[in-house]
Amino acid sequence: MQIINKNEKLAKILFIVLVFLCLTSFVSPPLALILGVLVAWFIGHPFLEYNGKAIHFLLKASVVGLGFGMNATSAIKAGKEGIIFTIISIISTMVFGFLLGKLLKVEKKTSYLISSGTAICGGSAIAAISPVIKAKEHQISVALGVVFILNAIALLVFPVIGHWLQLSQQQFGLWCAIAIHDTSSVVGASGSYGDEALQVATTVKLARALWIIPLAFLSTFLFKNRDTKVKIPYFIGLFVLAMITNTYIPVIQLVSPYLVVTAKAGLTLTLFLIGCSLSLKVIKTVGVKPLIQGLLLWIFISCIALWVVSCII
Repeated sequence: MQIINKNEKLAKILFIVLVFLCLTSFVSPPLALILGVLVAWFIGHPFLEYNGKAIHFLLKASVVGLGFGMNATSAIKAGKEGIIFTIISIISTMVFGFLLGKLLKVEKKTSYLISSGTAICGGSAIAAISPVIKAKEHQISVALGVVFILNAIALLVFPVIGHWLQLSQQQFGLWCAIAIHDTSSVVGASGSYGDEALQVATTVKLARALWIIPLAFLSTFLFKNRDTKVKIPYFIGLFVLAMITNTYIPVIQLVSPYLVVTAKAGLTLTLFLIGCSLSLKVIKTVGVKPLIQGLLLWIFISCIALWVVSCII
């Protein structure tokens, strides 16, 4: 009993040390994710019951903080350039996801959640859509598992591909915003590529996230649950407000660099916590067919988006 208690205490100490390291400049976003996965596989998350709430809070607060490092005029320009492609990619991803789900015989609601997460903004879309379609806990868990696994791969692979293909900052930022599921991984990948890529990716991704609202309303009709309330992602409004104040209020510009540094540290910590949630048990729970659906859907949107940003933009 004493040995067990001692091991638990050591695990907690190591976890806390890694949390503090993730808040420093010594740990990059990809490294934070890898450290989190190592914790999940070999040590175990000592505070797992608080992990989900911590991820949601940190992600939203950090995204708002990034708004203080952006210019409203540049952001509007970036958002306009990506809007048409955003609409086309969301519709095509949802349709292709539906067909893949039918072909692979993935359970209907699980398939819909995976498609929604891939089409819009990963875990945030799944969290918003799941109560609307009255998804069960295991269906939500499988969809989140698929998204988190592919997010982890994207965060590590996308910058390598971007440099290999010599994509510009704008091209890479737009590609990340369209093809990577979660905002946290979009910011992590684009931030490692450059400041311009980060600004384009964050703006386009958050504009894309607004499509949760029409998709949620559409879902109430598709699944005949019209009595369910649709949750609006309020933190996007706070992000826009932060961006506007940074652009037009000189006093805010004095503290903006510190807020942005804090936000980036918060996102690095978010990726560490996401990695901590990817235990072997979670990976096994996902199952082969949903993972294949998510993988094929992700490859589809990634390749189409890469072609567009490379040849057209």
